Amino acid sequence: MNVGEAMTPRSDVVTVELPGTRDDVLEYLQERSFSSVPVIKHTDEGEQFRGLISRDDLIENPDEDQLALLMREVPSTTQDATIEEAASLMVESGTRRVPVVDGRLEGIVTVTDVIRAIADGDAEGSTAVGDLAARDVNTTHDQVPLTVAERELYYANLPYAVVLDDAGEMDGVLTEVDIIDVARVVEGEADTGDSIADDDDDWKWESIKAVGKRYLPTRNVEIPAAPVAEFMTADVVTVSGTKTAKEAAQMMLRNDIEQIPLVSGDELTGIVRDINLLEALR
Repeated sequence: MNVGEAMTPRSDVVTVELPGTRDDVLEYLQERSFSSVPVIKHTDEGEQFRGLISRDDLIENPDEDQLALLMREVPSTTQDATIEEAASLMVESGTRRVPVVDGRLEGIVTVTDVIRAIADGDAEGSTAVGDLAARDVNTTHDQVPLTVAERELYYANLPYAVVLDDAGEMDGVLTEVDIIDVARVVEGEADTGDSIADDDDDWKWESIKAVGKRYLPTRNVEIPAAPVAEFMTADVVTVSGTKTAKEAAQMMLRNDIEQIPLVSGDELTGIVRDINLLEALR
């Protein structure tokens, strides 16, 4: 299968245009749950692709407002490339969306496009997910304030955390999309305030006091400090190690998720991320 058959064509690709501000991107990340947005610029020669802006770019550069300084260059592909070549490029470069460029932006091929190809049998999907799963699982506690959990995801450089209860059992899954969905944009306020916890709260640690202050220049973003349990997905979809990559891909598409906890009986043994399924195509 070629990239041209799997990609989203330019006519359906949402973009932001230079010059612009981070407010333009935040709208798409919050309302449509995109992981990144392509940046274009109109010139005398026509439309030119300039780069991508992701959720991480906004979070990691809280004091920058201009799209030109927030965006990053990413590798591109062509319509004639195979879906396996696109998957390898995503894994090697650590990106979830690869622009399809031939002089101009022709479309975007995403991790989800590759997952769909696996689910439909257009790419290899016979590998058992037990052989693909990551065994190191990022976790948090269901009573951790969301502000703290957001920092945990940031420092782990992962988009998810499996949420555990007091007994150490899986209670849910929290993703960065869950956090973005409830982030509140505060207009015209110089400071959102420390929103982690009360002074006597067990979770108020000196080292993270400032976590409650999150900025987007010209707009401030406040993340709720309520426990993770209020924002996580409690009805967790799981998979066993004997399921194939094709079956896991179908589960991801059906449930609109990017990762599935791997279990053996009632025991959590790993995590199967969509990027793990791509590794089977390399």
